[in-house]
Parts: sequence; C-alpha cells; structure tokens
Amino acid sequence: MTVTPELFSATAVKYRNGELYVEGASLGNIADAVGTPVYVYSQEMLKNQYQKLDAALGSLPHQLHYAVKANSTLAVLKTFAELGAGFDIVSGGELSRVLAAGGNPDSVVFSGVGKSVEEIDFALKTGIECFNVESNSELIRISQRAEVLGKIAPIALRINPNVDPKTHPYISTGLKENKFGILQEAALGLYQQADADPNLHVRGVACHIGSQISAPEPLFDALDQLLSLIDQLADREIQLTDIDLGGGFGVTYQDEASFDIDAWGDRVVERLGPRGLTVSIEPGRFLTANAGVLLTRVEYLKPSGGPAQANESHADEGKNFAIVDAAMNDLLRPSLYQAWHGVLAVQEHSSSDTRCWDLVGPICESGDWLAKNRMLSLAEGDLLAILSAGAYGSSLSSNYNTRNRAAEVMVSGDGFRVVRRRESLQDQLSTEIL
Repeated sequence: MTVTPELFSATAVKYRNGELYVEGASLGNIADAVGTPVYVYSQEMLKNQYQKLDAALGSLPHQLHYAVKANSTLAVLKTFAELGAGFDIVSGGELSRVLAAGGNPDSVVFSGVGKSVEEIDFALKTGIECFNVESNSELIRISQRAEVLGKIAPIALRINPNVDPKTHPYISTGLKENKFGILQEAALGLYQQADADPNLHVRGVACHIGSQISAPEPLFDALDQLLSLIDQLADREIQLTDIDLGGGFGVTYQDEASFDIDAWGDRVVERLGPRGLTVSIEPGRFLTANAGVLLTRVEYLKPSGGPAQANESHADEGKNFAIVDAAMNDLLRPSLYQAWHGVLAVQEHSSSDTRCWDLVGPICESGDWLAKNRMLSLAEGDLLAILSAGAYGSSLSSNYNTRNRAAEVMVSGDGFRVVRRRESLQDQLSTEIL
C-alpha cells in the first residue's frame, strides 16, 4: 500500500520500519494484548493540544473548559484535570464523570437546553462555576431551585447570534433555526430580570455557534455581537466579568486546512485585552480527535471486480467490501455525518493486489460503514487503524445488535494501559429484568 505523509501527519500515528505506532507503542502489540476493536489514545498529543490552545491566549485571563461530550472517558478527563482544565458539561452524568476524574467543580460550566430539576439541584449542591442558561423558562427554574436549596446560582446567558458557522448542519448551533441559545433581542430583558433576582448571580455571557469551524470569521462575527451586548448592559449598570467564546475549532481529518489557533488567539487578545474580562473557551474535538485511533481487524474480503481506481462509479465492476470487526455502533460519525476518516494498515505489505475497498461492519444495516472508496492492499486478518477517532467515537458508541462496546487504551511513551475494559454481554444484561 502507498502511504502519503499528508494522510496522517496531523494525527498521533507514525510508521516505524513498516509498522504503525502511537508514541512508542506498537499498535500491533496493543491489538494482540487487548483485542479488537479498541480505541487507542496518545496522552502526549492530548497534552500538546491543550498546551497549544492555552498558549494561544497568552497572558489574557482565561480558562479552558474541556467539552466532555467529545470524549468522556475518565482517563481522558483526568489528563486534562491534571493540566488545570475546567470542564464544559451538558448533563448531570457528565458532572459525575468530571468529579470521578478529579475535576474541580469550581471550574465547571453547565450548558445544554434541557437541564432537569435533578441536574440543576446536583450542580447547585456541587458548587459549579456557572450555568449557561438557554431560555427564559430555564432561568426561572434555576432561580426556583436555588431558592429552595438556599443557594445563589451563578449564571451566564448563552446567546444565539444567528451566525452561520459554515459547517455540517447537524453540528451548527448558532443559527435561529437551531434549538440552542437566546436570541440577542431577548437577552437585555432577561439580563435585567436575572440581575434583579436575589437567587441569581449574573457572571457573564456565552456563545457557541457550532463545531468543526474552519475559519475564524464566524467566531469574530459572534464576538462582535457579544461585545455589543456587554456594552449595552454596562449602560444599564449590569457589569459582566466573564465571556465564554465556546469552541468549535476545526481539525484536519482529510485535507482540510488546519485552524490557525495562534492567529485566532492573537486577535482575541487584541480585542479582549483592554476589557478586563475573564475569557472561557470550550474545546472538545480540537483536543482529542487526532489523538485517538480505532483499531479493527479484517474478518472477510468480499471482492467484486478488478483493481478499480478510487472515486470511480463502480457501475460495471461492482463493489469490493472489506468486512471488519468494528461497526457503526463503535464509530457512528461516518454513518451519521458521512464523515471521512483516514485508514492505514498497521503492518504495511504488498502481498495482495491493491483495490478500491469499502470498509463495512457486521451490523445488519446498509448504513454500517466506516470508510468508502479506499485504495488498500488487504488480506483477511489484517489490522487497520481508523484515524482521527478520539472525538465523538467512544462517546457516541452503543450496543446496537447487542454488540459489546470496545475497550480503550491510553498510551504514554513506550507503555500503554487499558483505561476501559471491553464490555461483556453480562454487563449489557445486568440492568434488565425478565
């Protein structure tokens, strides 16, 4: 198989003598020890991505709140907690995970449109940093629960600026047609309502317009609206101390230009430096996506036709299917978003003809595929690495077709350890009652 450096230069993998490694650990050795499918993460890359983003904001007072939904594995959360990260959560379950991983509740912001009474009470009792409020009804509920519990709830309003992030519609969150946030024309009245409420402490303003954003302009369009709102509030003697810019920084999966985080940071420092505000950001994918791979083994080859070239219609020769032991329940992004993930053989070889393959799983759905039209030299039993699987991989996995969820491994230097054991059938059945 012919491998171009551009295919995986942004990821955690590299070849050594024809074998694929994460840091100093052989992926073949990991698969032999743990089995497949298995997620493998580079702790070094997790740390490097965090430090790169932290450095981009320089001396500006700031806090990185890792978006737990991207990858909620405890070992990943602990890695960021030890670096001083805060956390952005969207459920009470995610708050429990943060606490279990050693995260500081004083650095937790709670986002999401559907916070339940139980979740609000849990967050108030725990003493989180802030609720990012997404509706008038939620504001009223938080106030009521704070009064019942004898607490003062710290809040920010999440603004929907009606800015197009120019990304996939499923991960766009800043347009009027999206369910998230409060429209700016309603925000002034709600801030005045909150400021007059003795059960609430108004801290700041928040905004998150989407994910996998490739250029900074939409982010700064949204920032302009936040700053205008802050000035209008100051005129009404409501002084904010915090501004939450969200996340959404794009990463390279295929041939996308990498988001220039340093240039973005320079502009943020220039715009916000004189303001005296504490800046929050909520990165998820940027920190974890390219730090993870999903290892899978070829179970069967189902060729149909000759060595076709990639992107051909296959109308005459049919499809070549490589059936692997990972599936859409393990990695949903290709089926859900038609997302592209790089695929590399863990052991390079040329003993088989190179063909154009579709990589599909065992699940009883035609939508169960991981990659399409890939030029690969394959044999049954080959081990493959699905790249850029560290974000929205394990956290979106399921038990569809009563499949056990994959094991997860953290690599540090030459060593690796299992950080989530492979699920068993007994694990699945233990919550059910006949």
